[in-house]
Formats: sequence, C-alpha cells, structure tokens
Amino acid sequence: MSDLILEHAELEPADIEWLHLLVGDWQVISDLAFADLVLWLPTTDGGFVALAQCRPSTGSTVHYDDIVGSVAPEGQRPQLRRAIEETRAQRAREPRWFGAYAVREEAVPVVHKGRAIAVVSRQTNLGSGRTPSRLELNYVEAADDLVAMVARGEFPLPNAATGPRRGAPRVGDGLIRLNSEGEVLYASPNALSCFHRLGVIGPLGGQSLVEVVARVVEKQANPVDESMPLVVMGRAPWRTDVEARGVALSLRAMPLTDHGHRIGAVLLCRDVSELRRRERELITKDATIREIHHRVKNNLQTVAALLRLQARRMDVPEARAALEEAMRRVATIALVHESLSQTLEEQVELDDMVGRALRLTADVASAQTAVRTVRNGSFGLVPAQDATPLALVLTELVTNAVEHGFPGRTSGTVEVNVERSGSDMRVIVSDDGVGLPAAEGGTGPGSGLGTQIVRTLVMNELGGTIEWSARDGGGTEVELRLVLRDGGGRAS
Repeated sequence: MSDLILEHAELEPADIEWLHLLVGDWQVISDLAFADLVLWLPTTDGGFVALAQCRPSTGSTVHYDDIVGSVAPEGQRPQLRRAIEETRAQRAREPRWFGAYAVREEAVPVVHKGRAIAVVSRQTNLGSGRTPSRLELNYVEAADDLVAMVARGEFPLPNAATGPRRGAPRVGDGLIRLNSEGEVLYASPNALSCFHRLGVIGPLGGQSLVEVVARVVEKQANPVDESMPLVVMGRAPWRTDVEARGVALSLRAMPLTDHGHRIGAVLLCRDVSELRRRERELITKDATIREIHHRVKNNLQTVAALLRLQARRMDVPEARAALEEAMRRVATIALVHESLSQTLEEQVELDDMVGRALRLTADVASAQTAVRTVRNGSFGLVPAQDATPLALVLTELVTNAVEHGFPGRTSGTVEVNVERSGSDMRVIVSDDGVGLPAAEGGTGPGSGLGTQIVRTLVMNELGGTIEWSARDGGGTEVELRLVLRDGGGRAS
C-alpha cells in the first residue's frame, strides 16, 4: 500500500500511517455493514487508485477479484470526488449494477486532522432482497456510527486493540451495543450465549453491563484486570478478559463518538476458555522444560565437581589430565543447559556462553602460558540441539591450541572468527603458536582423543565440515562450516 501511495500521490508520513491504521481495523466495519470496503486514493492526474479492499465475513462480496492497484471507473469518480471536496459522505441515489446483481454505494471521506486524504467506498450487495433481521439492523446501525466517525476523523481509534492475536473477538463471535451510560441496547445471540456461560442469567437488554459483570467476578478468587470497568462500559478502546466459573471471555470495546462526545460503544465478545487453557498448559510446559534444564545443569556441575575431586587424588599425571579434560567437557555442557534454563525459547544466545567457556578453557588448559582469547563476529541465537556440540567443538579446539600450540612460551593468542548468514555459519579458530604436528607432515591435526571428538561432533551432530591448515605468519588455523538446524530437523 505504501508503494502505491508513493507512486500516485504525495502524502505526509502521518497521513500514510493513518491510512494504515484504518486498513488494520476496518474489517469490523465491513462485517457490521455486510459490505465490501475499498480505499481509494486521489491521484495527481485527477483519478483514483484502489489502495486496499476488504470483504465481509458476514455477507456476500461484491468484488470476487482483487482490485487493488486498479483505477476507479469513470461512472464512480464524480461521487468519490464530491466526497473529497465536500468532506462528507455521498450516497448514490440509484444502485449500480455489477453483472446480475445490484450494488448500493456510499463514498465516505477519510479525514485526518481536518483534511480528506482518501475515500472509502462502501459497497453493499443487494442480491438477497429479503427483509433484514433485528441483528442485521443493529449491525448496520453500528456500522453507520463507525463510518460517520471515519468521515469526522475520529476513526481509527488511537491505541485501539486491533488484530486477531490471542483470540481477539470478531463481529460474528458476539456483539453488544451500549449507550453512553454503559447500558445494553442490544446483545446478539452469540453474545448472550457467551455471558450465559459466564453465569449471567436472563436477558442483558436495559442492564448496566459493568454491574452485571461485577456481580459475576466478585464471587471469584481470580485477579481482575484494572482496565476491565473502562472496557465493559465502552469508555476506552481496549481489550480485557473476564474469567468466572472456568469460562474466559475476551472483550473489546469500540467507543462511538460524535464530534468528540461519546454517544455509546460497540462491545465485541468471544469465548476464549479453550484458548486460555492451552496457553496455561504451554506456560506450564515451558516452566517444566526450564526446570529440567536447570536440574540437568546442577547434575552436570555435580559430576564435574566429582571428577575434579577424583583428579586431585590421582598420582598418575596421565590419569589426572584425562579426568580434568572430562571435567572440562562436562562443565561446557552444563553451561549450555544453564543458558536454556533462563529462557522460554529452545535457542541459546551463544556469544556470552562461548566467551565464558573459552576464557575458562584457556585458563585451565595451561597454567604456565598466559593465553589471550579473542572473538570476532557474533554467533547469535543457536538452536539448543546445535548449541551443545558446537560449544564442545570450540572448547576442544581452543584446548588443543593452548596445550599444543605454545610449548615453552609464556604468552600466546587464540582467535575465534565467526561469520554467519542466516543458518549458514563459518567459524575459524586460529593461534599464533608452533603450527601443526610434524608427525603429520604439517598438514593434519593429529589423532588424539580431542581431535576424534571434534571430528565426530562436526560430522555426525552438526552435519558440517572441518579443515586444519597452517596459518599465515605461523600457527594453526581450523575452519569449521555448518548449517544450523531450523526447528526440529537439520537444515539443508
């Protein structure tokens, strides 16, 4: 829509945002009016171009094809132009025929800060030809009030709760019309059913809705949203939930105004009991998963502590070194689970964790050499199933660099460079040490346990590739390439 506006007209950013807000919330008007809505923008050449359209979910549509981007027909332009020039709604005296059915049209100016910046065409299919019911009459009257607010620049409502997120009520879910005092003028059958499930007995007409709701919720131990009275009385364009007797209703208020004076409200309601129950289940499951990660982390730290104690009692240097390596690997896995226990997502922010692990690894691996670890680039969010093997691989590579790269030296540097594009990741671990082992002709990493662990994790767990090479200027460079998993499977 923004591209069409920039192509055909010159509007201020505030005007463009106003049109976006209107389109974001005009489905309610379309459903109440049983009519198609088309947003027409006046162009610099005197014509009109369709920016957006909306079809009703409560009745027959007029436009079966998408007309966004098309220009208004010649016969419709005078009506649209009068709406802009006179800044008031224009209703055609005679219906216009679309093939075999007649359509009643009304052009409504979209006013923002006292200026008409566009026109909404309200097009009603007259094909049914039957007498409207009481529900339909109340729907149309509510739509008339909202359309009049559009022509006065009072709709869309600032800070309104729009969109279908988290079970937002729609027109067909249940509608209540309120007067300026918050008394019920009309309640649709679906709305009555919603409140009956909440525990309200009898009709709602003529009653103060906030008093009705108060009698229901005061018997419950559940906390009450502080904004609920304002929503139930139709004084604020917000949303709230009302819960009683195991039933949850989502309420959305749309105040109706006339030149700034509140004349009533439209209240949409929907039974969201099942949705809220599932949300609570998900919250419980998330809390359980986090608790599991926390307990796994504690257990792993206990195992690492036991290995440390056992290593201290060893007199054989090789055995002590093996236990210390096992302790370091277990501690690295514990760091991953600690990060997972602090978030609801099954993803790990790897940068901070890797930084801590690398510093610990460099300090533990060599007490005689002061090794500095440098990281360039960002790992970002990494799926949990990739975080553990990746952290272990990095730990092993840094450990190998520290233990075998700086013999007889008092200082050295290990650098980790990260390049990531979406799920593709390239990691280079390099050191300024003595280089690759001479036993392998200076071309391979050797065949120690650490190298075997790295190869197994990279190829089997991460599905990536790893290569060792000599670093320019001396030292060793290890390049790791992998594609992170997306969700539960391996990315391709």
